[in-house]
Amino acid sequence: MRRLSPSKTIFLIAFLVIMWGVNWPLSKTALNYTPPILFAGIRTLLGGGLLLFVALPKRRQLQFKRHWKIYLASSGLNIVLFYGLQTVGLGYLPAGLFSVIVFLQPVLLGILSWIWLGEAMYGLKVVGLILGFVGVAIVSAGSLSGHVSVIGILLAIGTAIAWALGTAFVKKRGDVVDSIWLVTVQLIVGGLFMTGVGSTVERWSDIQWSLSFVGLLLFISIFVIAAGWLAFFTLIGAGEATKVASYTFLIPLIAILASALFLHERVTIYLLVGLIFILVSIYFVNRPRRRSQPNDQQVVSS
Repeated sequence: MRRLSPSKTIFLIAFLVIMWGVNWPLSKTALNYTPPILFAGIRTLLGGGLLLFVALPKRRQLQFKRHWKIYLASSGLNIVLFYGLQTVGLGYLPAGLFSVIVFLQPVLLGILSWIWLGEAMYGLKVVGLILGFVGVAIVSAGSLSGHVSVIGILLAIGTAIAWALGTAFVKKRGDVVDSIWLVTVQLIVGGLFMTGVGSTVERWSDIQWSLSFVGLLLFISIFVIAAGWLAFFTLIGAGEATKVASYTFLIPLIAILASALFLHERVTIYLLVGLIFILVSIYFVNRPRRRSQPNDQQVVSS
């Protein structure tokens, strides 16, 4: 399995957290110009189409007939279910509460990685995962208001499960397919599906093709969707899934800071308290064990 240098790992983690963090306020702004399902489909399909130009020189490594089950399973879990349930669920719950439930994903992934991938599970890692989830809850506490829907909670849990299963699946089977083609195919397949659904239940005429919307669409498609998923799967493939996922606890923090900067939303003391929990969580999950096990894998190569 290919290892990453410490500097490349740090860069990819920073890029991923920042891009997926600013995605929340940017997408919220973009939804002023477009229906949600069509927007989810268009941005995903566009991201896959742009990444296709990068993948084409390696077309011999696609091997779709041989690995089509892996491509379709990854597309279904990481794109169709993840974005589909998320898009619908946000209509039932406040965004803060929804994001808290979705970020059960690192905890669920830690359990799946222990059971399915054979990654080490020990006390400090368990505490770290729990602290990270608590930190996300504290960070989002200021926005935990509004009507709470059972359907919304179930959709949020489904989103977290789909993301965790999709990540664990890619970690388990992704080493037999090219990472660029894996991301490209899942974005195109998922994008086509969601665009088709959006075309059925929404109207294209409701999209306002203003300069602002086109700019947001291009930025999200290129940096958040195409480059973001590629960075995520590169990190997952190169290190321990649970440790990589622990850094995603920072995403809601970046989202709130970006929302305060671009949308002038309020920042509270919850942000600082939650940040402390999240940083301690990341330290605990990534701290080397005193007695190293043969199957322990590090995100950063030595």
